[in-house]
Amino acid sequence: MFSMMTQVETTVHYNNGYDQEEYMTQEDEWDRDLLLDPAWEKQQRKTFTAWCNSHLRKAGTQIENIEEDFRNGLKLMLLLEVISGERLPKPDRGKMRFHKIANVNKALDYITSKGVKLVSIGAEEIVDGNVKMTLGMIWTIILRFAIQDISVEETSAKEGLLLWCQRKTAPYRNVNVQNFHVSWKDGLAFCALIHRHRPDLIDYSKLNKDDPLGNLNLALEIAEKHLDIPKMLDAEDIVNTPKPDERAIMTYVSCFYHAFAGAEQAETAANRICKVLGVNQENEKLMEDYERLASELLEWIRRTTPWLENRTAENTMAAMRRKLEDFRDYRRMHKPPKVQEKCQLEINFNTLQTKLRISNRPAFMPSEGKMVSDITSAWQGLEQAEKGYEEWLLNEIRRLERLEHLAEKFRQKATTHEAWAQGKDHILTQKDYESASLTQVRALLRKHEAFESDLAAHQDRVEQIAAIAQELNELDYHAAAAINERCQKICDQWDQLGTLTQKRREALERTEKLLETIDQLFLEFAKRAAPFNNWMEGAMEDLQDMFIVHTVEEIQSLISAHDQFKATLPEADSERQAILGIQNEIQKISQSYGIGTALTNPYTTITTAEISVKWDKEELARQHSNERLRRQFAAQANLIGPWIQTRMEEIGHSSVEMSGTLEDQMTQLKQFEHIIINYKPNIDKLEGDHQLIQESLVFDNKHTNYTMEHIRVGWELLLTTIARTINEIETQILTRDAKGISQQQMNDFRSSFNHFDRDVKGKLRRDDFKACLISLGHVGNDKQMASPIAGLGPLLHPVPLDPFLTLEPLLLNPKPPPPLPISNPCSPQPPSIICRRRKGGWRQMTLGRA
Repeated sequence: MFSMMTQVETTVHYNNGYDQEEYMTQEDEWDRDLLLDPAWEKQQRKTFTAWCNSHLRKAGTQIENIEEDFRNGLKLMLLLEVISGERLPKPDRGKMRFHKIANVNKALDYITSKGVKLVSIGAEEIVDGNVKMTLGMIWTIILRFAIQDISVEETSAKEGLLLWCQRKTAPYRNVNVQNFHVSWKDGLAFCALIHRHRPDLIDYSKLNKDDPLGNLNLALEIAEKHLDIPKMLDAEDIVNTPKPDERAIMTYVSCFYHAFAGAEQAETAANRICKVLGVNQENEKLMEDYERLASELLEWIRRTTPWLENRTAENTMAAMRRKLEDFRDYRRMHKPPKVQEKCQLEINFNTLQTKLRISNRPAFMPSEGKMVSDITSAWQGLEQAEKGYEEWLLNEIRRLERLEHLAEKFRQKATTHEAWAQGKDHILTQKDYESASLTQVRALLRKHEAFESDLAAHQDRVEQIAAIAQELNELDYHAAAAINERCQKICDQWDQLGTLTQKRREALERTEKLLETIDQLFLEFAKRAAPFNNWMEGAMEDLQDMFIVHTVEEIQSLISAHDQFKATLPEADSERQAILGIQNEIQKISQSYGIGTALTNPYTTITTAEISVKWDKEELARQHSNERLRRQFAAQANLIGPWIQTRMEEIGHSSVEMSGTLEDQMTQLKQFEHIIINYKPNIDKLEGDHQLIQESLVFDNKHTNYTMEHIRVGWELLLTTIARTINEIETQILTRDAKGISQQQMNDFRSSFNHFDRDVKGKLRRDDFKACLISLGHVGNDKQMASPIAGLGPLLHPVPLDPFLTLEPLLLNPKPPPPLPISNPCSPQPPSIICRRRKGGWRQMTLGRA
């Protein structure tokens, strides 16, 4: 498409040997060199004359001789008016020389006013008929009004005209327009221009490059006849001239340009109308396409966004992987076309707006909710949901992978533990120790110790199973209920095994201790029964032995020895009672604890029946004397024992129920201490009675449950308790003052212990004690809880647990179980017995004791 814009100086130069500066150079040299090539002059004269006449005929005139007809300046001014369409100043009508010069000057001034620089061209030379100057002036007019306005792709004047020719003739064979002289000699270039615009006038395929004259005449004749371009050149002049005149060729070619440009302008106008209609139709189609694509895209976003926002997790890895595959298909297959649609939609929208703006049409306003900003906002919401969905999928898959791993780990460990624990409870509940001997019990105990080591080793596995189950719950495992049920069974079974293990150990240890005690009792019985039986046999022999005396001294000696023998009978009876007590103790132990072992003494064959048969009848008299001593001791012991117990309870109750400050408690405890000290003479009197019993070898007392050892222990514990309680109060006072503990805090501690004290004697059971410590914020393990004061400061309990716990069965139980040690704390040292040897004389022997 060509433009008629009249602007822009040449910026692109073609290497054709001529440019505008050369023209100017020629013009500068015209004054110095007035010679012109005759061939060129002839061509210029004919071409310029024809060119001028093509315009002057529009005014109804023409010229015959170019240098003569422009001398008066009238036709020159008329030519300029016809070419420019403007009115020049009124010409002078005189025929004088100065009139002609004035008219020519008016024409030259007009040319100069159009920005044309006239070099060495003056009105006088034109009036004088200077051919060179006249032709130069006409050429200047042709350049300004016929060639300068030509513009093709930012090139104008000569370069634009040359580019136009090159573009139009480019598709034709044997045509190569590089200049405005030799490129036109064969006539094919002219024919190509005509055929390009009017292919109906020339059959270019029949032209021959070797017939330049025929080609030129054909082009010149068709141009004159059909294109209204006068014949400005002669074909012979062009062919016969080595280098045709460039100005003549350019002038003639410019006529072709203007002739075809007019047609092109009309065609262009029609094309513009069609183009406008096409653009409008295209714009309408773009609008419709935009509405349709926007609706489809928004609908797709509306359907897809809820799917991406759905965060309902699946329970299995396979289901979550299917979700991930669906999301990957969406990213790989479904989203890319929509991304392209969105980009194309934005491009179409921007293109449509640009086209409307260029066409001076109002901007396109999409339907409500279908603006580019609406689509962008919806797309951003989609991508935000997509991003969150992908992160959620990955987190869920990682969580499920972790869950599957943990669940499999749980199953493996649980299966291993269950296989190990199977049948263990049956083993632990066996009572094989009841019928076992001491050696067998010790073997069972060692075997049980090995099992306990194995049990402790499995503690880590059980803890790991519980920890895994806890983590599965925290991670919301879908089968957490089954996991929890299985874990609970394992834990319950583990607790049961621990309980059974502890019970079996306690049973084994108790059985071992009982069997050891019985074994020691058997040994003790053997050690004491053998010498005692030997003594009785010897005594019987001596008593039954017939003796012969010769003097009174011998008789007195026998009487004295017999009296001494009778005096030692109480000691012998005590030893007999102790030996029988050992056997009774064995019987009681076996009956109380269900010992099923056959009770046969492995250390001796002597039985209690044999000892009883050999004992004589003198026991009865001795028992009457001992009964009096028993009653005297029991009367005092039955008063002192309850008094000690009552004081102990008073101290316990006062420590628990006492209100007021620590100083008030200290005062009350001092009063208790004074009462206890004043009671000491009663204890001393009882000690005197006990000394008489010991001397009489009295070992039992059915009139009282208290022994002197009990009273001593109780009295010492009473003194220790009151002293320790006073010390505890003093410690509390010091701690309170040092730590700044208020009385309210002390009352809180006391209220906690009082709350859990369900025993009227002020003592806490183990469970109550543990609960009390927890209520005070002290949490420890069972081993720590086992100790009454483990891990506690002096303020945790105003009074320690009753130190009479060890005395309680002796003081309160009317029938206390017999102590395991067989020696009586009230028994004296083994008696010395005087017996007579069979071979004459007496010896002193000591009854043996283990």
